Amino acid sequence: MTAAIQAAHPGKTRWFAPFEWMLAGRYLRSRRKETFISIIAGLSFLGITLGVATLIIVMAVMNGFRTELLTKILGINGHVLVQPIDSPLNDYDNTTLRLAGIDGVDFAMPFVEGQAMISGPSADLGALFRGVRKTDLDKLKLVSGNVLLGTLDGFDKGDGIAIGSRLARQLGVTVGDTVRVITPRGSITPMGMTPRVKGYPVSAIFQIGMSEYDGTIAFMPFEEAQLYFNKEGLATGIEVYADDPDAVGPLRPLIEEEAGRPVYVSDWRQRNMTFFSALEVERNVMFIILTLIVLVAALNIISGMTMLVKDKGRDIAVLRTMGATRGAVMRIFIITGASIGTIGTLAGFILGTVVCWNIESIRQGISWLTATELFSPELYFLSKLPAEMDPNETTTVVVMALVLSLLATIYPAWRAARLDPVEALRYE
Repeated sequence: MTAAIQAAHPGKTRWFAPFEWMLAGRYLRSRRKETFISIIAGLSFLGITLGVATLIIVMAVMNGFRTELLTKILGINGHVLVQPIDSPLNDYDNTTLRLAGIDGVDFAMPFVEGQAMISGPSADLGALFRGVRKTDLDKLKLVSGNVLLGTLDGFDKGDGIAIGSRLARQLGVTVGDTVRVITPRGSITPMGMTPRVKGYPVSAIFQIGMSEYDGTIAFMPFEEAQLYFNKEGLATGIEVYADDPDAVGPLRPLIEEEAGRPVYVSDWRQRNMTFFSALEVERNVMFIILTLIVLVAALNIISGMTMLVKDKGRDIAVLRTMGATRGAVMRIFIITGASIGTIGTLAGFILGTVVCWNIESIRQGISWLTATELFSPELYFLSKLPAEMDPNETTTVVVMALVLSLLATIYPAWRAARLDPVEALRYE
């Protein structure tokens, strides 16, 4: 050992010399009389591992939850909603063509919307009916690309409707069955307005993956919706789909200008501001709370390293007598503590990544073992648990854990470096 220290540099050891790594590795290995210190080091390692993994998993689930909801919401509802103010929208064809021609607009579609009761063999439920054209429905890939049963072919020609999978299951119907649609605003008679009841065959069943939409939305042909909801020759509004949903701000004045009449324009950010703001606040709060787990694990490193320094007082005295500098002693204990944090962070990153990649399988397995539903679609809107790891966010978590682990080792290492040989022997 003496030769190793003196060979590093006469009178001065170079930074992170091999003997420093060797001693740090020896201090990390458990000995019979150092069992308690090793237990503290093991708990610190476990705490950092679980803290980093939990932080990565939770943030990934929050990101996936937001992305899935945003995709589902924007896949059904237009990025910009245009509704008339002064009079009913009877020139919807020309207006739609003008709006679709705006640079940055993917497509625009008129629609008729109304609420009604839908009745099947098993239940009577409220539903939101949207009258759209077949060509426009084909552009809504979230619907046309997720048809489970039946087909949308001939949607405009017949009077069949397309309903969500949860709505079909609750009603107890399948493709080919007939459901009754009831609205209180029917025909006007001398006795007043009478309810309107009409039967529609189910031509298609779709599954978007968002329980709120799969259980409440039904699509019917555009002209049929006009007749049923007493809006012959009219449209409820026009939905505009932009090439980039985040760039709807600059489109609003262009849409108002091309509309050619007083209109009310609202984009998806306005309509869902409260919802997504709540998600963002929850995400930030969860990050702060879970960061405390990593901080507590880092504080365990301080306690473990402080006890290690006290236990190794005689070793410090011998090292200083053999020519090791204060810097060398400090680096030995920094390497010892930082190794726990680095390995724990790496293990946490691997664990968190594996869990995120298999989050849905893990959820199903736990649900099967506990006979409970851990991610109820009725409460969380989505039919499966999403997880989306953000590279920048994951990097931030890893770097933060490494920095906290490194900072936790500085004070105990500094205490060790301050001891001179005589004080170190007395410390022992």
